[in-house]
Amino acid sequence: MLVLKFGGTSVANAENISKVAAIVKAAAAKDRSIVVVSALGGVTDLLLGAAGLAAAGDETYKQKLETIEQRHMDAVRQLIPVANQSQLLSLVKKSCNEIEDICNGIFLLGELTARSKDRIAAYGEWLSSRIIAAKLLADGIPATWKDSRELIRTNANYTSAEVDFSVTKRQIAEYFAVDTSGLYILPGFIASDKDGVTTTLGRGGSDYTAAIVAAAVKASSLEIWTDVSGMMTADPRLTSNARIIPHISYQEAMELSHFGAKVIYPPTIQPVMNSHIPVWIKNTFAPKDEGTLIESAANVNGNIVRGISSIGNLALISLEGSGMIGIPGFSKRLFEALSNEKINVILITQSSSEHSICVGIEAAAAERAKTVVDVAFANEIALQKVDPLKVETGLSIVALVGENMKSHPGISGRMFSALGRNGVNVRAIAQGSSEKNISAVISSADVRKAINVLHEEFFETSYKQVNLFIVGTGNVGAKLLGQLHQQIAFLQEQMSLQLHVAGLSNSRKMVLDENGIDLSKWKEQLDGGETANLQQFVNTIIAKNLRNAVFVDVTANDAVASVYEQLLKKSVSVVACNKVAASSAYSNYKKLKDLAREFNCQFLFETNVGAGLPVIATLNDLLRSGDRVHRIEAVLSGTLNFVFNNYNGTKLFADVVRQAQAEGYTEPDPRLDLSGTDVMRKIMILAREAGQVLEMDQIGNNSFLPESCIKGSVEDFYAAMAKEEAHFRALYDKAKAEGCILKFVATFNEGKASVGLQHINPQHDLYHLYGKDNIVLFYTDRYKEQPMVVKGAGAGAEVTASGVFADITRASKI
Repeated sequence: MLVLKFGGTSVANAENISKVAAIVKAAAAKDRSIVVVSALGGVTDLLLGAAGLAAAGDETYKQKLETIEQRHMDAVRQLIPVANQSQLLSLVKKSCNEIEDICNGIFLLGELTARSKDRIAAYGEWLSSRIIAAKLLADGIPATWKDSRELIRTNANYTSAEVDFSVTKRQIAEYFAVDTSGLYILPGFIASDKDGVTTTLGRGGSDYTAAIVAAAVKASSLEIWTDVSGMMTADPRLTSNARIIPHISYQEAMELSHFGAKVIYPPTIQPVMNSHIPVWIKNTFAPKDEGTLIESAANVNGNIVRGISSIGNLALISLEGSGMIGIPGFSKRLFEALSNEKINVILITQSSSEHSICVGIEAAAAERAKTVVDVAFANEIALQKVDPLKVETGLSIVALVGENMKSHPGISGRMFSALGRNGVNVRAIAQGSSEKNISAVISSADVRKAINVLHEEFFETSYKQVNLFIVGTGNVGAKLLGQLHQQIAFLQEQMSLQLHVAGLSNSRKMVLDENGIDLSKWKEQLDGGETANLQQFVNTIIAKNLRNAVFVDVTANDAVASVYEQLLKKSVSVVACNKVAASSAYSNYKKLKDLAREFNCQFLFETNVGAGLPVIATLNDLLRSGDRVHRIEAVLSGTLNFVFNNYNGTKLFADVVRQAQAEGYTEPDPRLDLSGTDVMRKIMILAREAGQVLEMDQIGNNSFLPESCIKGSVEDFYAAMAKEEAHFRALYDKAKAEGCILKFVATFNEGKASVGLQHINPQHDLYHLYGKDNIVLFYTDRYKEQPMVVKGAGAGAEVTASGVFADITRASKI
């Protein structure tokens, strides 16, 4: 025999009921079948809502009753041929009149008892089952309707009655042994006590009805038909990558359901679990989908974790105090106080020092819990042996579930590492010795991120999604976006990285889309965005709280650099092409580096020195491997190298500088390059990365630029340089006379740094440096005489963008 149960969404209206009829017809053709149905979707809430309004003296309960009657009348008219409608319409009308009479009585009394609630709620399943039985009969499918109240015996604990299984099993077995029909329709949720008074089975009651019947008749299987195609690895409303679990054990299903998976309600599965009856979770709206099979032992499907679930609206209550240490009975008294107030405990954790006990409960019960616990421990609180109960709200539980986690070391480590890397703070942890469940209490604001992070960690072996927020779309920014677009497929295939540009901003416009901006149309999308507001952009990044978030600064803007601290504190990694932060006061530089370590994210700025050259990465590799830097010599300005490589007196020095700017080698204000300020920043950054505490005013600068060139606008600067041509020609001629060339060199030597123009002879390591190239020489413990050399193009939008791109991939790997 086969038992099928259809939930409220499956029988919500005539169209859905027709789908149910088709499924039932197919099942009945294979085997003797029992169909258990819920009320039409939302009807139970309408019934109880009407009763509540009536008890409160609110006459609008009549409007709800009209809605209930209309929905059932409409269903009959749409499902049953006109010639056969009258009897069923009369039955619906009679039942609705009875409901109205009961509500009128409640209205007059101003009282709604639990018994009355059950009497009213029972009409939902009773009516839907009668309509569905009539629909099947109209379709030529003979079906016997049976009132579940005649089969299932309970106590008189109204609204959540307890089943008397010995009587219930006997009544069900006797009925189905005598009656030989091929198909039965039963209302779910409802039962009766020994006096025949209507009771209900509480939350998940229709599933429970189906499970009780299935166990009593020793059914071959129980099919629960709902609006999803089975149990899923996570809530699809929270992660788009959730997928169906094809096979799961009873224990795993109950764990997942307890922690928020709404497909089944945990107690309802107990009768079939005890009888080892397999349960199928199927989709009424996609009946050909395989669904999920629940049975005693699930096949190993390659995943150690079976699913991820969550519970919201949680409060943590903590009983703490030195007077608890070594004194038995505190836990007992705490749980007695909660039990007497009928407060359900969801999670328990206690420190081994016995100094505190932490309990998770529903947030709605937090105030009551504090009141009763503080009363229970009033004496100890007065003597300061125990603190008043602490209550934290706005929390949720996320849980990993899977029988295969048992005896697999490292699962909890992976879980907490993944959460930590994404800035999800864990407030409490619980794991039973069965190792089927690892639970963590976190802020409710972090639930979506946590579910996605854990799903990616344990189920999405194909790729890691990284969410980029890019500020700056000038020369370098535009090149970066082009490179990202070009490499998206490669990164996913070769590095298992899926890069999403979730936010983009320049000085005028900004656009944010957590599903990803189309990089082939980023200019159009940005132009159509809202007016740029940096703080609003940052606030949105923090509010969206996306996993694996990276903020990319491709500007030279002080204001943009000032927001790094906010982002790092939220575990958003920062990739900075902008040199402002790393070359700011040492205290700020160190604070940002420390924040990145503290909040498990990255603060990367490779392109601050040498554009796309791996200068900082090489330096860090040397230091991490135990080497020590004594001296650095470097040509760090692609602009100055370009200028002095191309100036020979045949063209004005000002014209060569203008050419460098036109080709994209200079800062927006070329004076930053020519004055040596930019080179000072770069050598300071390298010195700091080498472990030296260094400020800008501690760096010597032997500037070659006349004072007259510093003042005024950029155009004034060019005009002044033209007037000072004799000065620049003299510098060139002097070097040439000595058989040397001019290079602007930065030096760091045993804690001291300087920059300035030098004469470089042909034997020097810096002599053969052409175009816009940079070169850095590291003299260390291991590279004493022959330095470690990093050399290559040190300016240009394309290579700088590639350096930023490299930092993005580094930040993505944490």
